[in-house]
Amino acid sequence: MTIAVTGATGQLGRLVIDGLKEQIAPEQIVALARNPEKAADLGVGSRGFDYGQPDQLVAALDGVTRLLLISSSEIGQRAVQHRNVIDAAKQAGVGHIVYTSLLHADRSPISLGQEHRATEADLLASGLAVTILRNGWYFENYTASIPAALANGAFVGCAGEGQLSLATRADYAAAAVAVLTGEGHAGKTYELAGDVAITLADLAAELSRQTGNTLPYVNLPEAEFAATLKGAGLPDVFAEGLARWDVDASNGALFDDGRALSALIGRRTTSLEEAIYHALA
Repeated sequence: MTIAVTGATGQLGRLVIDGLKEQIAPEQIVALARNPEKAADLGVGSRGFDYGQPDQLVAALDGVTRLLLISSSEIGQRAVQHRNVIDAAKQAGVGHIVYTSLLHADRSPISLGQEHRATEADLLASGLAVTILRNGWYFENYTASIPAALANGAFVGCAGEGQLSLATRADYAAAAVAVLTGEGHAGKTYELAGDVAITLADLAAELSRQTGNTLPYVNLPEAEFAATLKGAGLPDVFAEGLARWDVDASNGALFDDGRALSALIGRRTTSLEEAIYHALA
């Protein structure tokens, strides 16, 4: 068996590669990356792999048995780029594709869902064995804002009292490793999310407890939060997207209580307390 991981030099990809090395020999792992030289420290073989360059993809997948297709970071181009990978996998004889989608992609109001729905449809029409990992939001999406919260004396957002079933990248990476190295996952779709849902007020309270600072959660109107993010240097489109997704979260878009993630990885998912502790460390 040879397992290949796309986006291998990204944050999720690196964690998956590390997890795979604990389960199988490095010789059975291929790191696929746009700049393969950046994969030199991963300790596995690497190949050039640019989702937007379909001519190079078939050769890069030669001999691959199972492929983890980590969704592209180029919003707006994902559906086409993923289709390039699926077509190349068919030509190269890849037996099984595992895809990182979005929590409840089939019905999610989050705008990212549209491209994930298109890719899921392409995968199901491909004739290949497919497993879909519908990943929820990362804790890191919010803990990345801790420095700003400490500087400004408050944690801001516009998710209201929305219940967020968060897990860490490491949790989601462990699920991908379990599926890639296990059996019986073909044809399945997993809704993956943290065991215990929290609100952003909960996050602010735990951050206050661990730092000894009083850091309230301040819920802003969508436009004001987007403006705040732009002022922090985020590109306009991304800032507006983050604010919109927070509003979607306020309406339950990031909640799931099925506990499929902890079942796959054989342990509870990372808690709020642990996530903040590691972020502060």
